[in-house]
Amino acid sequence: MSDWAAFHYHDDRLFAESVSLAAIAEQFGTPCYVYSHAAITAAYQAFEQAFSGREHLICYAVKANSNLTILNLLARLGSGFDIVSGGELHRVLKAGGDPRKTVFSGVGKTREEMRDALEVNVLCFNIESEMELLALNDVAGEMGKVAPVSIRINPDVDANTHPYISTGLKENKFGVPAADAERIYQLARDLPSVRPVGLDCHIGSQLTELSPFIEATRRILDLQARLQSLHITIEHIDLGGGLGIRYDVESPPSRQDYVKALCTEMASTSARLIIEPGRSVVGNAGILLTRVQYLKHLPHRNFAIVDAAMNDLLRPALYQAYHAIQPVVKHEGETQIYQIVGPVCETGDFLGNERALALASNDLLAVMSSGAYGMSMSSNYNSRPRAAEVLVDGDSVRLIRARESIDELCALENIIV
Repeated sequence: MSDWAAFHYHDDRLFAESVSLAAIAEQFGTPCYVYSHAAITAAYQAFEQAFSGREHLICYAVKANSNLTILNLLARLGSGFDIVSGGELHRVLKAGGDPRKTVFSGVGKTREEMRDALEVNVLCFNIESEMELLALNDVAGEMGKVAPVSIRINPDVDANTHPYISTGLKENKFGVPAADAERIYQLARDLPSVRPVGLDCHIGSQLTELSPFIEATRRILDLQARLQSLHITIEHIDLGGGLGIRYDVESPPSRQDYVKALCTEMASTSARLIIEPGRSVVGNAGILLTRVQYLKHLPHRNFAIVDAAMNDLLRPALYQAYHAIQPVVKHEGETQIYQIVGPVCETGDFLGNERALALASNDLLAVMSSGAYGMSMSSNYNSRPRAAEVLVDGDSVRLIRARESIDELCALENIIV
């Protein structure tokens, strides 16, 4: 399935699979996230099929989109999970995910989160600092358990991506420096309540070239050989995620080419290969549906004020990220250059700048490629309820998260007199 194949025009009306987006807006309101069952399934299966017999595990990165229905869909397809918090662990379990196919990443795991993960026997803890390793050893010892660990190595590889989502440079907070790796692995080997089983790295997100992945893999394999000489056996190598998608003019490698490149580099080792795709599974499988409230034509700029905002989709404001924006119903009219902005009280509240569109008040727009880091990064800023989420499967539409109410936003607060 191509990038946006699940979202297509028929008689100038935009559809999600076999359902009109205008009909979805009528039934569920806006703003609303719309996901394609077929697109998520096809993306996951493309990864799975590309391994072609290589021992592997795909651990979907829950942070990309943590809706329970989507997690359940991926679990039923056979996916494992990459989590970065106790909350994400709870979601995986609630969605029917297998903790024994779950890796626990993240730089700030609390002792409570460690206990919860040990209790359900997660596959591995991806350790990001020496102090974290010592803390996990203490927690596991108190529970009478031995925690399986990988040390996340910072290979100092430039991912050539936005600096906020680059994670593999020496100045980033993630992982341990490669120069310290052998010493920390020896420490892990000698501690009584942890057991080193893997090697881990993740160099960033939205990568559109293979060369950074290949360079990082080679550095990890060099380290594996040095660990072997220290009699430390590595059972799996976790090369993280980060494969990019097309938002505009990008040409990222295909899922097949990405996996083939990793498997080629890994040919010299029998260690199990783990990857952690997130964006490349769900990114192009979702859109944010929004309605034009007002058009504001000024001498120097034209604004289309829509009912979605930066609290619904933060990426444009946070990363200056580009999302294609398409009309749900194409109609005749004068095409003008618009700034697509929301109602939040910030100048940085925009979904797209300099877009050529023929618009009228009440028109519907689809903000494309919003399936990853859209709803999962949304907030209630300006006391705005978060959007509804729906899943389309052929000609069926199901509500998978109800729109929040104002009362729900206030439910946990108390007025102290």
